[in-house]
Amino acid sequence: MRILVIEDEPILNARLRDWLTKEGYRVEGAQDGENGLYLAQESQFDAAIIDLGLPKLPGIEVIKNLRNQGKTLPILVLTARDRWQDKVEGLEAGADDYLTKPFEPPELLARVKALLRRAGGAAKMDMQFGPLMLDLNGQKALLNQQELELTAFEYRLLEYLVRHRDRVVTKLELNNYLYPVNDDPDSNVVEVLMGRLRKKVDPDGSLQPIETLRGRGYRFVLTHA
Repeated sequence: MRILVIEDEPILNARLRDWLTKEGYRVEGAQDGENGLYLAQESQFDAAIIDLGLPKLPGIEVIKNLRNQGKTLPILVLTARDRWQDKVEGLEAGADDYLTKPFEPPELLARVKALLRRAGGAAKMDMQFGPLMLDLNGQKALLNQQELELTAFEYRLLEYLVRHRDRVVTKLELNNYLYPVNDDPDSNVVEVLMGRLRKKVDPDGSLQPIETLRGRGYRFVLTHA
């Protein structure tokens, strides 16, 4: 899962990215509002952590821009301010939760995990689809209770499709999710990964969990138990 951190304090920015990376997330960071907004517009993220007191473009404006553009990713606001009006302003702009500085890493991680669970429509970290189960906390997939040997990219691909199972996901969107901004992977990479993933999650072809819509993209079609 990918998380965007927009924090102008270099030390805190680095610590946030380090904490989240150690938890298994893929993290990208920005130190001003303009760059952070650009990253959020150009790539797919599962959540964002945004400081309110940003240079170039205030955090409130970043949030408003994202919401006005239809971006629904969960947003956690960071603020050094303890005035309740600032917290309310952040929530009214479209943030989902807030955290006042200073804070401890476990509290931040707990807030992020709670936002991701709510965004995924799951009250727990396991998602069951017939014989296929995703353990979101352990970042692994099981078929008939046997853990599948998925690469990191294959797992990320499967999880993204599952989390967005209510719609068609384009190949470009998957490229943007799997690879960092400004990277230029070969156009066939997603197709190769998709082929390998299908063989692992559906070795006998009976499950057919991933539908291909020619010229449009892919859709996860199994029903959530």
